[in-house]
Amino acid sequence: RFPVRVYFEDTDFSTNVYHAAYLKFFERARTEYLRAHNIHHAEMAKDGLAFAVREITVSYDRAAHIDDLLEVETRMTSATGARFLLDQVMTRDGKVITRAKVVAVLLNA
Repeated sequence: RFPVRVYFEDTDFSTNVYHAAYLKFFERARTEYLRAHNIHHAEMAKDGLAFAVREITVSYDRAAHIDDLLEVETRMTSATGARFLLDQVMTRDGKVITRAKVVAVLLNA
């Protein structure tokens, strides 16, 4: 679980979170998920390896707003070879805001 605070820079003119900002929140949560499992991007880069998002599907259920404190939960649903699937759920006060299904792959850079 990864906390995210919504700042002014994350919003559009209506004070709702701009749709692309959710991708940034999900990315940060994925990075922290990997870090919690002792997988560090900087260390991988030294070995010429990197993760890349191959596919992402996002469902927007509710709007998030400026100053909201959100929480992103990340779960790995499967891993095969150099590919893994993640489910991510973003909530505010226990209510689902946005969901993402992510296909990530390991690249030999």
